[in-house]
Amino acid sequence: MEQTKTLLEELAAQKHQERLAEIYVDYSVLPYQTARYQKAIQKFEELYGAGEAEIYSAPGRSEVGGNHTDHQHGEVLAASINLDAIAIVRKSNKNQIQLLSDGYPMITADLSSLEKKIEEEGTSVGLIRGMAYGLQKNGHKIGGFQAYVTSDVLNGAGMSSSAAFEVLVGTILSGLYNGMSISPVEIAQVAQYAENVYFGKPCGLMDQMACSVGGLIHIDFADPANPLVEKVEVDFSSYQHSLCITDTKGSHADLTDDYALIPQEMRKVAEFFGKSFLRQVNPEDFYKELPQIRKKCGDRPVLRALHFFEEDKRVEKEVSSLKEGNFQGFLQTVKESGDSSFKYLQNIYTNKDVQNQSVSIGLAVSGSILPGHGVSRVHGGGFAGTIQAFVADDFVEEYRSILDNVYGKGSCHVLKVRPFGGIKVV
Repeated sequence: MEQTKTLLEELAAQKHQERLAEIYVDYSVLPYQTARYQKAIQKFEELYGAGEAEIYSAPGRSEVGGNHTDHQHGEVLAASINLDAIAIVRKSNKNQIQLLSDGYPMITADLSSLEKKIEEEGTSVGLIRGMAYGLQKNGHKIGGFQAYVTSDVLNGAGMSSSAAFEVLVGTILSGLYNGMSISPVEIAQVAQYAENVYFGKPCGLMDQMACSVGGLIHIDFADPANPLVEKVEVDFSSYQHSLCITDTKGSHADLTDDYALIPQEMRKVAEFFGKSFLRQVNPEDFYKELPQIRKKCGDRPVLRALHFFEEDKRVEKEVSSLKEGNFQGFLQTVKESGDSSFKYLQNIYTNKDVQNQSVSIGLAVSGSILPGHGVSRVHGGGFAGTIQAFVADDFVEEYRSILDNVYGKGSCHVLKVRPFGGIKVV
């Protein structure tokens, strides 16, 4: 650990510029990131006093392919992005985690009791307790710390701010008490457990894996206990395209049922075949039995299952296209993924409130201006939140201007794929 005073002096002297450049992959953001780190350390000193400290970071994520496939043990292509949550941290002798996230009240998690508390469902304290329990259950050391957290990952905008937070807590515990020996895959698995059980939100493993492992990764969840993770090396800038994520400013309030119905309806089809997940079903059998499935399960479960089977193929096609340097083939498959989400998965808007379709508007506007310049698709869970676009570099500023005009200045973010997941920065 270094002294907070020393860290501030080193940042002021730009001694960590190369490290920050490695993390954020964009020299133009280094002045902002330097100031951000300095402010975070100063806030930490205000809260806990000057002294020893370490800095940790966990990124948000962008799903590139595999929309709503992970919870059915499918395949995904996802990337960590250069928006992150950072934590200034000090080890504590108290058996508690004391943490303040920027804009929120101080929270304290007592580690003497790690059982799930019903009243903590849906809270950050619940996530912290779930992470501590999961890591300890797996045989790792846990202990107290003090932390100040600030995040650029847009909350509720499909970039997985909750997964970034979970991975950040897991990485801190790995660094402070386990010499950074806990694997990113295990941290992701514990993070999913914490969100499912302690936070009370059903989710697959993609978000946590992308945030924890880092880079552009192809993940096969056929065996979720031992997911196959393959890094896909690609530099989108070499194809003169940029990754753009636009916050459509739709509210996620009251959408939990909409999200939950997707895995429920997919499993309904799986159960028709006596299986637990769609990955266990032979697609040929699905198409052969389609009339009977419609009668027993209904049409939307059938359409969502159809999306799953074809989306798994699209992920493989995206990966192979990138490996072969066939970027146009990759873009076409991204577009096909978005079309399938809209038509078959049906997660672009909630049918409980058809007058609020912020994601639909973003996709419609993008679809009218991007032909010849790029492609767009829904991003993340859907129903509200963000859209994703791969846009030709010579059209990026025009695209950003148009989308910002629709949703407000600063809504469209031009991002980079970050090579790291959860890390100790200093």
